[in-house]
Amino acid sequence: MRTEKIFTGILLLLVFFNIPARGQEPTEQESFQAYRGVVLDATNKDPLIFATLSVESLNISTITNSEGAFLLKIPEGNAEAEVVVSFLGYKTKRLPLLQFQEEDNEIMLEVSVTPLAEVDVVVPRNATVLVKETLRKKGDNYIQENIRMTAFYRETIKKRRRNVSLSEAVVTIYKTPYSSPRRDVVELYKSRKSTDYDKLDTVALKLQGGPFNALYVDIMKYPEFIFSDEYIDDYEFFFERNTRINDRMIFVIGFRQKPEVTEPLYSGKLFIDGERKILTSAIFSLNITNRELASRMFVRRKPSNASVYPTEVAYRVDYREKDGKWYYGYSNAILEFKIDWDRKLFNSVYSLTCEMAVTDWERNPEAFVPRNRDRIRSNIILSEAASGFSDPDFWGAYNIIEPDKSIESAIRKIQRQLRRDQRDSGKD
Repeated sequence: MRTEKIFTGILLLLVFFNIPARGQEPTEQESFQAYRGVVLDATNKDPLIFATLSVESLNISTITNSEGAFLLKIPEGNAEAEVVVSFLGYKTKRLPLLQFQEEDNEIMLEVSVTPLAEVDVVVPRNATVLVKETLRKKGDNYIQENIRMTAFYRETIKKRRRNVSLSEAVVTIYKTPYSSPRRDVVELYKSRKSTDYDKLDTVALKLQGGPFNALYVDIMKYPEFIFSDEYIDDYEFFFERNTRINDRMIFVIGFRQKPEVTEPLYSGKLFIDGERKILTSAIFSLNITNRELASRMFVRRKPSNASVYPTEVAYRVDYREKDGKWYYGYSNAILEFKIDWDRKLFNSVYSLTCEMAVTDWERNPEAFVPRNRDRIRSNIILSEAASGFSDPDFWGAYNIIEPDKSIESAIRKIQRQLRRDQRDSGKD
């Protein structure tokens, strides 16, 4: 069935009963300066979620979390650097690093508004043609070199609103040119995890795929997962509105499956630079019309006394630009599902979220890739491969996505419990 061909590999769910053991990894210290703060709308002071902060001269970047907060780590000796803050539909701001404090930095961005009379952009007549041309021109507009990227990856499992599992990793992505059919290679550098299985109805939930769940959302590198030649004509594309990024006009292209198409496909928005044919961002979700089919696509194992099915599957991908070429910068995936238990009045509601942000990159002219045994496989279960959580300075100089308040609270609980466990074991 072609639906399984489209979606297998993007996001997979496992439901197990086994409980992994905890461990601990060593840390490393490097000389760096950390800066914390928030990025806000200058008019209403609302937080700007997924805003990008980058230091172009160093290829270092980070992204704001769901509360607009950021943590930016920069190697010492770069006091003269400049931080570029950008967000879709807002004016990009450049700030000298010397203006930053260690804490409580507030960065205000203004909405980018251009009167229609000043817009000198030819509006394409056909949205479908624009999307197809954008996909065809990836060899012209996206990086055509082998790149070695450092990225931070996080996945969480929540039972309703309570965090019950948290896994994080720093990975190296050996990214191939966008026109190459070769897939990217990922190497796990450092990771940590903790799971409170007491809150999981005696079921240990695990997400299969790890960083690949986020990496394969890169539409321009992996169009086969959503806009393959076989399926692209099953969609309707239409113009919604315009916005701006870096003072360039961006067309917002909505898409949905055609009424006569019965299999569940995607709907969402593509943000395209119409003049240069560049996809800058995309937000989309799966149309769940058949619970049984959706369950077969995403659930690999489940308890025999329960029905498990997704209620929401959503994705986002953002691209960044360097010297006129674009590349993958950030993506996330959200899977919400229900477990209906036999002979139980109430069901269980869970949400799995994973996100990955590129925090540093360099050219890889020799096209080096690690040996097969050192690579992450696309069916990895990070919660089994990761270990360690007790060290508050675990990530050292690596840029990470600042945890939101609920994750920060979960981390503090984990660390307190580990300290108690250590004290109790010392008494024995």
